[in-house]
Amino acid sequence: MLEIKNLTYRYAGSKKEVFNNFNLTLEDDKIYGLLGKNGTGKSTLLYLITGLLRNKCGSITYNGFDINKNRADILKEMFIVPEEFDLLSISLDSYVKMNEKFYPNFSRDVLKACLNDFELSEDINLKELSMGQKKKVYMSIALAANTNLLLMDEPTNGLDIPSKSQFRKVIANNMRSDRSIIISTHQVHDVESLLDHIMILDHSNLLLDASVTDICDKYSFSYRSLGDSNEDVIYSEPSVQGNAVITNKQQDEEETQLNLELLFNAVTKKIL
Repeated sequence: MLEIKNLTYRYAGSKKEVFNNFNLTLEDDKIYGLLGKNGTGKSTLLYLITGLLRNKCGSITYNGFDINKNRADILKEMFIVPEEFDLLSISLDSYVKMNEKFYPNFSRDVLKACLNDFELSEDINLKELSMGQKKKVYMSIALAANTNLLLMDEPTNGLDIPSKSQFRKVIANNMRSDRSIIISTHQVHDVESLLDHIMILDHSNLLLDASVTDICDKYSFSYRSLGDSNEDVIYSEPSVQGNAVITNKQQDEEETQLNLELLFNAVTKKIL
């Protein structure tokens, strides 16, 4: 379990706090979607969780350990895939040999399976890869590290349409009951079928912190023709299929598929 209590943080030289008395609890066995507008602290939060940034006030604990006081014990259980990164111009095998020793549960079998799902060979040189291919390799290494907490910052940026489908398959195939995955993204359509829980962040405020099950138990998401009645509509947006709408779910109504983009817009506009 990850617990953040009374977190306060601001960047050096800035008078504006990114977080002020921020609190959050994340459980195992869930894939979390971390959403928010640009500049609302999503990436900063991921870096604070992994200790790449250090909080001055408040605490961040993982399974009872303070991440700033037990770094060696904690870091072997965490892996972050940042939005931007670079890889050494060496073979994949050499890169893995350099890094696998830091992760006691690293699995070459998982690495091979992930690379296969991404249609990549193990016998590759990292300098010869495109940015999209490098991202797929790095995500494969992240999953092969077999950490209990995996954080991904905009993982589908730079991936083509087939690769985004492969990404969803790879994540689903490597989810475990003792693992938590946090995906920070603007590309909501790329991940909405994966997510168990939605968090919409606005600096110190969590505008939404709810499971997909609870959201779909409370609201219905559908499309209506322009001439249809909208008396029961909570929020709507025009779309090519008509109006995309959110309504309160009736007791005898079947559950509908989450429209994450529509939900995000409704929440950030303070409609929900």
